[in-house]
Amino acid sequence: LERMKREFKAPVETGPPQVAYRETITRRASFDYTHKKQTGGAGQYGRVIGYIEPLKDRSYEFIDQVKGGKIPREFIPSCDKGFRQAMARGILTGFPVTGVKVVLTDGQDHPVDSSDLAFQTAAREAFRQAYLRANPVILEPIMKVSVEGPSEFIGNIFASLNQRRGIIISSLEDGQFARVDAEVPLSEMFGYSTTLRSLTQGKASFTMEFLKYEPVPAPLSEKIKAELAEKKKKADVA
Repeated sequence: LERMKREFKAPVETGPPQVAYRETITRRASFDYTHKKQTGGAGQYGRVIGYIEPLKDRSYEFIDQVKGGKIPREFIPSCDKGFRQAMARGILTGFPVTGVKVVLTDGQDHPVDSSDLAFQTAAREAFRQAYLRANPVILEPIMKVSVEGPSEFIGNIFASLNQRRGIIISSLEDGQFARVDAEVPLSEMFGYSTTLRSLTQGKASFTMEFLKYEPVPAPLSEKIKAELAEKKKKADVA
């Protein structure tokens, strides 16, 4: 960093790595959206009706329940594509949306103005219409953390994990050796190696791997949204 500043006169902003957050919904919400656009030539028209609801098992599921040809068969994949596009960038943080089932129940086309693009746009906007009513939340990556070291420092290890919003899963003491397993948010683990070294005189070590995504506590959610909005604002200015 110093060489970049000194030799290349390049100012550098530093900070902790960006956590890969996700978004999801917590309740069902319906949508009924009509995309209608009329210009000089052929216009655009597409109407989609249905609902979204939480999905625990998979990241995304699309179900077509449209009857009677209300939406022509060739435009059903267009709706699916539009919903996927909307989920690629969540409204709260800009990170992808996961864990959503989309059920398309009805709709309407126009004999002249309906098109692949029109139904993609209708589906994309319909998802955004329902999303905020579905009580969206931010998800954060939770890591499986295992700390090993001399048993004399197990109290310090417990304290260091608790301070990082960690949940202790198990602990083992075998003579002079101790091991603690915990689940800790990734955002709290930056700099942990330095902290652990100072707490245990450099005698303990830890391993960490991704485990799952879990909702962020409400007070932290607002802080994360504010930080990401500020970062986006700086990037736009730059």
